Amino acid sequence: MADVHKPEVRSHNMRQIKGKNTKPETLVRKFLHANGFRYRLHVKELPGKPDIVLPKYNTIIMVHGCFWHGHEGCKYFVIPKTRTQWWVDKINRTREKDLECTLELQQRGWKMLTVWECELKPDQRNKKLDFISKRIKGENE
Repeated sequence: MADVHKPEVRSHNMRQIKGKNTKPETLVRKFLHANGFRYRLHVKELPGKPDIVLPKYNTIIMVHGCFWHGHEGCKYFVIPKTRTQWWVDKINRTREKDLECTLELQQRGWKMLTVWECELKPDQRNKKLDFISKRIKGENE
């Protein structure tokens, strides 16, 4: 099925999508800062420019959008009905890059945490943020 939008409309829509400083990422950062964790953002020297890097704890937090990173089994991950194969290919490339970066960072000794957008919805948020805090400190391992 062809795209339902004209190219200039589609281009405008895609430009509005943020790659960093998203609402879920900002929510995690505010929690971390309020709880005394200090971090760096989008460190260019590390594979994949991780969202949040906590050097003191040797921990990286990746905040993934459920749609863009293909969160299996999530109600927010639905493949569009138009240009389906293009979207499947795009999401699969993103997954492959995520896996490559995660493996390389783990080989370098980093502890990896992935936070999915759906885990930050109000009904799950506090539980997930508490889990993150404990994992960073080395609890719950």
